Order: sequence, then structure tokens, then C-alpha cells
Amino acid sequence: MSRTVYVNGAYVAEEDAMVSVFDRGFLMADGVYEVTSVLGGKLIDFAGHAARLERSLQELEMAAPVSDAELLAIHRELVARNAVVDGMVYLQITRGNPGDRDFAWPDPALVPSTLVLFTQSKPGMADTPQAKTGIRVISIDDIRWGRRDIKTVQLLYPSMGKMMAKAAGVDDAWLVEDGFVTEGTSNNAYIVKGGQIITRQLGTDILHGITRAAVLRFAREAQMEVVERPFAVAEAKAADEAFITSASAFVMPVVEIDGTQIGPGKPGRIATRLREIYLEEARKAAV
Repeated sequence: MSRTVYVNGAYVAEEDAMVSVFDRGFLMADGVYEVTSVLGGKLIDFAGHAARLERSLQELEMAAPVSDAELLAIHRELVARNAVVDGMVYLQITRGNPGDRDFAWPDPALVPSTLVLFTQSKPGMADTPQAKTGIRVISIDDIRWGRRDIKTVQLLYPSMGKMMAKAAGVDDAWLVEDGFVTEGTSNNAYIVKGGQIITRQLGTDILHGITRAAVLRFAREAQMEVVERPFAVAEAKAADEAFITSASAFVMPVVEIDGTQIGPGKPGRIATRLREIYLEEARKAAV
């Protein structure tokens, strides 16, 4: 049975879903996206994702095709129609179809944005075995554009990073600029040393992770010390533990970087506890 997806106001079978070949998301990667996790049939951190989406649209002078309330209703309808218990809702907004290809973008008053959403079912995603074993990463050069704080669909280099990791026989890659780790290919990066949780501060060089914000808030509430500053690969290799956060991985321990074992080579106490806290609190607040 095919999924039901949402395209510009209509719920359609996935095989019938279409956008124009002139859509700027297709031709120019002129679009933004969000991924909201679903646990127990409810949306995790929806308000945060909606707020970041609004910011991304504003930064690119792109029109929002629907209100936050309408967006929430669409999310819920797709989760219901596709009977998603655990999984994700992917949302993408592009600058739309101006009728031809042009570098200059069209007047948003004349060309409506394109809005597409679909679901992905991931049964048991909160109970993945990797959370108990941890993941391994390599470091690669960060050669992305300078506005990584905008969640655009320009994902070619992160995809290349994933493939570099796969070729190296590991799980993911951490991106490095001027000697310091920026973030993972699709996640925020952290190390723990002497009880301090260390992660790069917000700026235009990393994505302002919704899960990141929640996890750091929970860490501080649990009286854990958080330091927001850059850290180098060598510092990560010498850390007591490391982890990543993202909407789909939640809090995931990292046990190796560039072949060097981090700490005891198994998930650390702080990362494990933060994962427990995050999942518990996220489920409580889910909508």
C-alpha cells in the first residue's frame, strides 16, 4: 500500500505526487526543509521545528505557504493517514515554479511557494541498538557554503560525507573547518571532558539544532556543565566521551573518531543519561 503524501494543498498517493520541472527546488536547490520525529504517533519538538522553518524562510525571503496551525494539522493528518507510530515527517518548501529557469527569483506575490510533506515509518527508532554500542566517525574537510544556519535542501556535500564514512567502514563524518569540528553531516557534535559538555556555539557555521537546544536545556536543568565553544579533532580524540544530537538520532554516543577510541570505547554515562532524559521529556511534550 502506497503512502499518502501532501503536495500543495492535496493529499495524494505517492505515485501520483508531482511538482513542476521548473520548480526552483529542483533547478536551484532553492528550498528549505524540516524533519520532525514521531514517537507513539505524536510529533516531537514540533514548535521548535516550526520556529526554525520560519527563520529559514525569512533569511531567504521566501513566502510561507501556510500558517503554523495549518502546518501542524497537515502533519497530524499525514501521521494518521499513514498510521505512523514511530518515524518522521519530512517537510519541504521551495520558491516554487516561475514557469522557466532564471537565476533571479520570482516575486513571491506572483509565484506561490511549493509545499511538500511525506512520512517515513521507522518502527522502534528510539530503541536502536546503536544507542547501546555507539557510532564511529571520521573527520573530513568542511567545504559547505557559509550559511549553514539556514536549513536548506543543499545537501550534496553532507551526502558525500555520508558516503566517505561508508567507504571508510564507519557510521558518519564530522566536518572540520580551520582545525575545529563544526558539526556532523546531519547532526550537532559534542564531546565530554572532565564532566563538561562541550559543543560549538551557535553561529552561521552550524545548524541551530532543535534537538541540540532541548538537550542543552535538559543538561543544565540536571546540573550538568555546558560549555559552548569550538573543539579540535585532537581534543575530541582525548575526550572522555562524545555524542551527536539530531531529530532522528536523538542523543547518540560516539565511541571512535578517525580510528581512535574515545574514552573506554563504549557509550559514556553523560550521553546515555541525556538520551534517557531527552526521550522521556520529548514524549511528555509531544503533540
